[in-house]
Amino acid sequence: MTQTVPAPAGATTLPVAPPKRVGFLRRLAQQKLAIAGLITLAVVVLVALFGSLISPYNPDVTSLGAVLLPPGSPGYLLGTDELGRDLLSRLISGTQVSLVAALQGTSLTVAIGVTLGLAAGFFRGWVEKVIMFVTDVLMSFPGILLAIAIAGILGPSLNNAMIALGIVLAPGAIRLVRGSVLGVREETYVEAARSIGTPSGQILVRHILPNVVPPLIVYIAILAGQVMLIEAGLSFIGVGVQPPQASWGAMLSSSFAYIDRAPWLAVFPGLMIAISVFALNLLGDGIRDSIGKKVTR
Repeated sequence: MTQTVPAPAGATTLPVAPPKRVGFLRRLAQQKLAIAGLITLAVVVLVALFGSLISPYNPDVTSLGAVLLPPGSPGYLLGTDELGRDLLSRLISGTQVSLVAALQGTSLTVAIGVTLGLAAGFFRGWVEKVIMFVTDVLMSFPGILLAIAIAGILGPSLNNAMIALGIVLAPGAIRLVRGSVLGVREETYVEAARSIGTPSGQILVRHILPNVVPPLIVYIAILAGQVMLIEAGLSFIGVGVQPPQASWGAMLSSSFAYIDRAPWLAVFPGLMIAISVFALNLLGDGIRDSIGKKVTR
């Protein structure tokens, strides 16, 4: 919807489009699935932030007298695991770990991708050839196997697993940013900035980077879900989060020995992974559909 600017008597009123930010938010608000994903993520974030306040028990404290209690047992809403630890408390603790992992892995991937992608797309020449050669080499290996190898070399821990993920997932971000830069660097306003002697760094920050941000935001939302999923896989095989620290992937790994006796040990962390990744994908799709899309009335 457009607004009108009052004009002098006898003159026609001129329509004024709403600011781009307002238009984007309005379009995003119309994406019901994206809003559902956003609300779900907000709940997950709140659980992670206030987990220590709402957690009924210490997630690492064992109780041999309460081993493998089913959901709904007195004092244990979601039951207990093989060591008598409260499953709800460990799920809450695992929420914190998964969000931290998603933040670390996504931030590192984006930092590498934006830096190298801008350099490759703007400077071209030998800079682009070297960066894209390394990118092609990394993409020639199966991503999960390369992440396992790097995490194994660095040592099993959450931080090392996220470093491995940042390296493995960076080629996708580099290609995305480079493609966006190539579509902008020959624009008239960029050429005009070069012709008056504007430093390259200033051109990148003021003219190139703002045009890279919209597709990058969509990529980040989907990438965070991918990082969360791979982190769960790395923790599942033992190269991510280490016991006794709770993690959705580690909880899934330990549950397989008891899958026939206590299936709830696998169901609840699996649901948390699926819901969180699905919510991130819904939000990413909604952002993608809201960028540059006209409002339908």
